[in-house]
Amino acid sequence: MIETERLLLRSWRDDDLEPFAAMSADSEVMQHLGGVQERHEAAAAIARYRATERDQGHCFWAVERRDDHALLGFCGLRVGGHAGTPVVEELEIGWRLRRSAWGRGYAREAAAASMAWGWANTDRRRIAAWTVPANTPSWGLMRRLGMVHLPDLDFAHPSFPSDHPLSRHLVYAVDRSA
Repeated sequence: MIETERLLLRSWRDDDLEPFAAMSADSEVMQHLGGVQERHEAAAAIARYRATERDQGHCFWAVERRDDHALLGFCGLRVGGHAGTPVVEELEIGWRLRRSAWGRGYAREAAAASMAWGWANTDRRRIAAWTVPANTPSWGLMRRLGMVHLPDLDFAHPSFPSDHPLSRHLVYAVDRSA
């Protein structure tokens, strides 16, 4: 578990499904992520996060607000981007928060803690993140975290046709400090 001033980043629990499914069914939250998900898709995502944590020792952890124990979303690290893309072996940092948690600094707090964990607990030389050009809040956070755009790693997402608005992905990364 990672603790910050306001948050806990922790392993997923069974009781996280309902609030995570509600967040995943929110069209604004999922706007740049392929669209809303049904409850069974949210359950499958949690199962993938748990398997990633089991296999890698880290994952996109559940983000819980400390003062009321509300599930706000996820943030964390995983190795392995999309097959056939230049990010397939990158250590990815990712986040997604429910809409009521936006604009409060939670994503930056959780991401900074995840990055610190990654530097302390992995030997990776960089941490990367990616999103679509239209997701300005996400790549804006990447910049605020000290990440820089690496255009040579930008890619077309294999799940979307090349002319789809969610096809083109920008890749940002930050190198380990010397």
